[in-house]
Amino acid sequence: MTREEKNQAIEELQSMLKDTNVVYLTDASTLNSADTTKLRGECYKAEVKMQVVKNTLLRIAMERTEGREYGELYDVLKGQTALMTSSVGNAPAKLIKEFRKNSERPLLKGAYVEEAVYIGDDQLKALTEIKSKDELLGELVGLLQSPMRNVLGALQSGGNTISGLVKALSEREG
Repeated sequence: MTREEKNQAIEELQSMLKDTNVVYLTDASTLNSADTTKLRGECYKAEVKMQVVKNTLLRIAMERTEGREYGELYDVLKGQTALMTSSVGNAPAKLIKEFRKNSERPLLKGAYVEEAVYIGDDQLKALTEIKSKDELLGELVGLLQSPMRNVLGALQSGGNTISGLVKALSEREG
């Protein structure tokens, strides 16, 4: 790889890192070609981008990406590294967990999700439980709607009682 090719690869990686808040580093080194193809297909379905990267080039791209602190991830950049990126924080973790029902790999080396760093394969369960932005918004809307529904329900059911009382009182006076 020439210096120019390396610089171009670093710039592409840096651009990718700048455009996402979800970065997973995995080890898929022992997967055969059929399983690797299957994993790539699953990534495509889940809208997860996956590519095998050179550790040195990825480290340089990470160091050059402003506003991000990947420091703890540098230690896991050893051996083969497959980079997974997504717009949903838990999508790669769920994909890895599901894929590993039939395979030992990929192993999670580390992840950077919304400014939090996770190191080691034992963090996979925690990462699958992270709520996506859409899931959090859905829960928030549900929580906000609940009290309004209760108030509206009370007003609607009590409205008949109140109007009945007002009507009865007005008939008494008349």
